[in-house]
Amino acid sequence: MAQWTIVCDFDGTVSIGDVTDLLLERFGAPGWEELEAAWQMGEIGSRACLAGQIALLDASPAQLDAAIDSIAIDPSFPAFVADARAIGIPLTVVSDGLDRAIRALLGRYGLADLPIIANRLVQAGPRSWRLEFPHSNPACRAASGTCKCERAEGLRRQAPRVLLIGDGSSDFCVAGSADFVFAKHRLIAHCRERGYAHQSMQNFAEARAALPRLLSGALAPRVPLRSQDT
Repeated sequence: MAQWTIVCDFDGTVSIGDVTDLLLERFGAPGWEELEAAWQMGEIGSRACLAGQIALLDASPAQLDAAIDSIAIDPSFPAFVADARAIGIPLTVVSDGLDRAIRALLGRYGLADLPIIANRLVQAGPRSWRLEFPHSNPACRAASGTCKCERAEGLRRQAPRVLLIGDGSSDFCVAGSADFVFAKHRLIAHCRERGYAHQSMQNFAEARAALPRLLSGALAPRVPLRSQDT
């Protein structure tokens, strides 16, 4: 059994920019920015924010898919996935974003077979959409659509140590339980402030260089190997 499993965020981590924000900027009816502000102020959770925002989308499937097709991912991500697979480390994309967008983008780069855990985007009308939350948890401290903490703990059945790769607030909670973090953007400061074992990264080229160092022990995990999981 592999000693590590990788939990990887998508928006802003794998993708260049936030996919949901891009779609809202292009197709969102008035009101989505107010929901964003309420979420940032802590007045609502991300699940309520996303559900309200997606209900404000006004786009046909063709328009939505064309916009998604204009988005790029980190050019080194496919090579990082190949590295992980070559040494037997499973990688799962765990996102509080949109499954339709994630599947389309990964498929474009030959990664359609990657496991994906995300919110489900459902067409509700010719130009309307809604979100379903098959991976939510009523006890989620972040009130997220996808409870990353619960999903990460479930993935420990594959391996006793979890490597989180993420970039922002949707990763803050799970960073506290991960054994090591490859952190981008705001997640770097969060890990520093709380003393979480982490390696800052700008892109997946840097993650590729850091992964062998983690596996060799040059980067020390935050907690020892859990004996009950071995």
